[in-house]
Amino acid sequence: MELTYYADYAVRLVNSEEPARGKDALTSVEAVRALFGGNQSAARRATDADVTRFRSVRGRLRAVFEAADSGDQTLAVDLLNSLLLEFPVSPQISGHDHRDDQDNPLWHMHLADHPSNATAGYAAIASMGLAFHLTEHGVDRLGLCEAAPCRNAYLDTSTNRSRRYCSDRCATRANVAAYRARKREEAAARTDRDAKTGRTAE
Repeated sequence: MELTYYADYAVRLVNSEEPARGKDALTSVEAVRALFGGNQSAARRATDADVTRFRSVRGRLRAVFEAADSGDQTLAVDLLNSLLLEFPVSPQISGHDHRDDQDNPLWHMHLADHPSNATAGYAAIASMGLAFHLTEHGVDRLGLCEAAPCRNAYLDTSTNRSRRYCSDRCATRANVAAYRARKREEAAARTDRDAKTGRTAE
């Protein structure tokens, strides 16, 4: 498994809130546990106290995306480094699945956390995954959706660094809105032109 996979943990947490819409899905310990996805052993460590702690980490991860999205690469890296210092992990070699008929394990790297609580474990993995993604692909590959009022975080993995939206749904909505705006401008320009032509004819 590529270590950049863990960057999805950061995106998942950041997108549990939609500030512009006043929505926050992180309201219970069950919501915290759901963020862990298939990692049920880690999810079981979560308690009610983690709800507040997760929200704090979420704000700090969002700040990384906001800095990257605004073009302030140094700030994005500084903010992420502070998370890495606070929530360390240990890269470890793990083997599951098998390479061949002789039962040789398929070795790969994964991130082992040694947390004092569920938040520390999640924050460590999310921060390290985001750091791997940032250093492999570039700070400008961390973005916030341009489809107002969404502003969800995303990781740009496009070949030409062209991603601007968090999902196909937001891209479609933005394109439809832009099309309608162009049509309104064209209609207004025609009305203005017709009015001027009418005045000239008089």
